Amino acid sequence: MLWGVAHNMTDTLLAAFKRIMSMTDFQTSWIQLAFYGSYFCLALPAAIFIRKYSYKSGILLGLGLFALGSLLFYPAGMMMSYGFFLVALYVLAGGLSILETAANPYILVIGPPETATQRLNLAQSFNPIGSVIGVFLSKIFILSKLNTAEAIDRTNMTPEALEAIQADELAGVVSTYVGVALFLIVVWFIIRAVKMPVASEETEKDGVISGFKRLFKNKNYVRGVMAQFFYVGAQIGVWSYTIRYVMTELDVMESGASDYYLISLVLFAGSRFLFTILMKYFKPSILLAFSSLLAILLSFVVIYASGMTAVIALVLISVCMSLMFPTIYGLAAEGLGNDTKLGGSGLIMAILGGALITAIQGQVSDISGSIRLSYYVPMLCFVVVMYFGLAHYFHKPEKKQEEVV
Repeated sequence: MLWGVAHNMTDTLLAAFKRIMSMTDFQTSWIQLAFYGSYFCLALPAAIFIRKYSYKSGILLGLGLFALGSLLFYPAGMMMSYGFFLVALYVLAGGLSILETAANPYILVIGPPETATQRLNLAQSFNPIGSVIGVFLSKIFILSKLNTAEAIDRTNMTPEALEAIQADELAGVVSTYVGVALFLIVVWFIIRAVKMPVASEETEKDGVISGFKRLFKNKNYVRGVMAQFFYVGAQIGVWSYTIRYVMTELDVMESGASDYYLISLVLFAGSRFLFTILMKYFKPSILLAFSSLLAILLSFVVIYASGMTAVIALVLISVCMSLMFPTIYGLAAEGLGNDTKLGGSGLIMAILGGALITAIQGQVSDISGSIRLSYYVPMLCFVVVMYFGLAHYFHKPEKKQEEVV
């Protein structure tokens, strides 16, 4: 739930900084580059740390960096520096990377392997609840504080007047993140005090290189990492530009457009619980392929339709995406044995797709002058996800990795 709060507060920052500092879509995509670039850089060190110590130690380290990054928003706001905000986001996201690298595989290994994917979907169902909270916080404390002055109006202001407006707008950003940091500190002490179950695969005595060699030979795992890269790129692209898209199609301001983003997340949350139930009756790989196909079709509507019809299609894509991350993660991690921690780091590093593909989508929007056409980018990503689902269904699963003695 907590990293859901952070992810979706970050998504709304794109719309906020676009107005506050009069940026292009590509310039604001640096927010996602800092955020998901940190995911990529910290995931492997996190796995090595967890292998040496424990899942709980990884969770505490992740929460600590999450809180520190949130607190760094205060000096960034005082300096009114976009670069400093990116540094704060990098630290914050590093904590989330460590947190996810610890929590996801931990959930997989503390129960029967037959229900691991379903169990991860259930746990991840609380992620979009956090997402809804994150967007709600952003709407109330960040987006509603934005001045209505457009970029062209701001260029005609005196430096003093512009700085006063920006300072007031950034104050909403800073106070929100500092509030989150204080809450995280309380959670850190609660987690520290709680006794957590010990996972069944606590020690690996061979090296990291040997583990990765085994992983690279596992075709299902490699396909899963690729699918995760493109899925996260699609998800972040769809959500990052939702507010911009709705503003264009319905002629509303950021605060009003964020209502549709919030609806998307509510549907995302409810659908994840629904898909968790459906996994009792259908194979996860089939559900993954079907939802990807539906997302592709809805993307066509987003690109070629207009007005409320297009906005509804955009909102419904979130229903399709709801099962994708945990299902790809669970299917890719099947049979990894004692390589589950390292495998988890690779699947978290794949989140870099959220930075790179979002930047590409921003460039497509800037170059074409159409936010609609930019949705070709996530549509193509869903094709890759559908391929992984079908490949997992039609091919025999990899033999379970040998336990490391």
